[in-house]
Amino acid sequence: MKRVALLKHLQKSGCMLLREGGKHSWWHNPASNKRPAVPRHNEINDQLAKKICKDLGIEVAE
Repeated sequence: MKRVALLKHLQKSGCMLLREGGKHSWWHNPASNKRPAVPRHNEINDQLAKKICKDLGIEVAE
């Protein structure tokens, strides 16, 4: 999955960019108060994208 597509899905699901780390972006879901890291690669493995969505408590991106 492309990183841009995942980030758009996160924003549509109500998540916000919390801060930029060294090699990751930290996203926050105010509804579930969870904060996983999203790597800054152009291509993100589908299993990792599913895990990020699950950690945020939102539906899985397709």
